[in-house]
Amino acid sequence: MLDRYWYGEVERISPEAPVPVVRVQREEDRLGGSANVAYNVFSLGAKASLLSVVGEDEASQQLEALLRKTGIEPYFGRDADLKTTVKLRIIGRQQQLLRADFEAHPQREILASQTARFSQLIPSHQAILFSDYGKGGLAHVQDMISKAAAANCPILVDPKGVDYSKYKGASVITPNKSEMQEVVGPWSTEEELEQKAHALRQELQLDAVLVTRSEEGMSLFDKEGAFHVKAQAREVFDVTGAGDTVIATLASLMACGFSIREALPWANKAGGIVVGKFGTATLSFEELIA
Repeated sequence: MLDRYWYGEVERISPEAPVPVVRVQREEDRLGGSANVAYNVFSLGAKASLLSVVGEDEASQQLEALLRKTGIEPYFGRDADLKTTVKLRIIGRQQQLLRADFEAHPQREILASQTARFSQLIPSHQAILFSDYGKGGLAHVQDMISKAAAANCPILVDPKGVDYSKYKGASVITPNKSEMQEVVGPWSTEEELEQKAHALRQELQLDAVLVTRSEEGMSLFDKEGAFHVKAQAREVFDVTGAGDTVIATLASLMACGFSIREALPWANKAGGIVVGKFGTATLSFEELIA
């Protein structure tokens, strides 16, 4: 995805409708979606490849240009009938006034070709990370997980939707609290959450389930039981992309040989840092250590 920001001044209300008129003064494009996840990996000092599907349009060209500036290797499948996903945010006085989304679902043929390319890329990577945004780009995710598992690679999934069966065999999935409730139902106690999480983990043959819980921190459920980390106490400016940073940090450290329990406190710290920044943001290794 391409995250596009238009910044401006709000000085009056439109005479046509009760909405503010924004006089746009500056435009900025940032890496969004799975591209932002890859950028988080790169910012931490690791190398990243980005496999995705885009259109043949201006947004895809800008996306590729931004990626190449960072050093991330893009492997784009291009579909002339596809509109590259763009999230346009209009900002006035440091407040988001409007978001407009431009998107479409890719054709299955281009997805099949990307699955073949995925198989070629696996041997040169130490961790695989799937970011599911429900845009149709992971129609073959189960086949891809099987191929990565056969290569004994850590497989991390940021899930979407209510059907988690497609993630069967992954190493860890990282739903947030509301996403987890959509899949397993609500819980009233920590014990009930633990039971539901372990049942899901066993059903899907996962090593772990990590539930991100905003101000309640994060809860990891694996074969050793439950492991909780508290939220970082700091001012929250913008939660956009915080989940991207968390899973990118986990993937980077697991690629270096960390267990998920060893990596989790660092991922928690990373998420606490980026929520203090505006918009989709990243952090450096130096910021994390400091």
